[in-house]
Amino acid sequence: MFDRLRGKNVLVTGASGGIGEACAYQFAAAGANVIITARRGDCLEKVRATINQKWPSVIAHAASLDVRDQTAVESVIGGIPGNLGNIDILVNNAGLALGMDPLSDVSDEAIDTVIDTNIKGLLYVTRAVVRIMKKRMTGHIIMLGSIAGIVGYANGSIYCASKSAVRSISEALRSETNGIPIKVTEIRPGKVETDFSLVRFGGDKEKADNVYRGIEPLSADDIAETIVFAASRHPRCVLSEIVMLPKGQTETGIVHLKE
Repeated sequence: MFDRLRGKNVLVTGASGGIGEACAYQFAAAGANVIITARRGDCLEKVRATINQKWPSVIAHAASLDVRDQTAVESVIGGIPGNLGNIDILVNNAGLALGMDPLSDVSDEAIDTVIDTNIKGLLYVTRAVVRIMKKRMTGHIIMLGSIAGIVGYANGSIYCASKSAVRSISEALRSETNGIPIKVTEIRPGKVETDFSLVRFGGDKEKADNVYRGIEPLSADDIAETIVFAASRHPRCVLSEIVMLPKGQTETGIVHLKE
């Protein structure tokens, strides 16, 4: 089944760590060429070097990119070399949260950073790639949403709003591209242990670790496996929405904690 991915060109945003990095490795292991982008160029280069070493038969192309920069998005995607520019699969993974403040106390910086990354950045990248896919009359867009986009939680208003937007964008795009055909999949994870919480809490490891205390969270590899699985289905099959939760979590705020 994963042979369907051999030779495909996959663009992964936010690929310098966490879910994006895991996706890059697992797509490369399946024989797909990978275009990886992220803000952290040094970390990105390490991912590219690892792919070249472990899977020399695939092509790995890395480009530093802040998805909030519309001009940079157009330049990077337009500058992908050769046949790699014929993007078959987009994994819209870049995203973040900042802080856990009630709405009354959320800073302008937090609002702008989260909205500009999780919504506007996703729109910039998706728009550029969908234009390519429409010309080729084929493609697959995979969005990283969250269960926070289904049920909001206290002190997470901006992040929850951004992931609700991802859900709406995915649904609208699925309808807009239904006859082309371009597949649209949204993955909605629950608790996943990556550097997400570390970023959210400004590097405070104790606060980040407390997010996962008492429960075994999902891993980046768990999410990447599901993304690769969704991307490798038969052309007639679309996995449109996938909710992934660790054992003990039923929705955003309902978690059974181990003693």
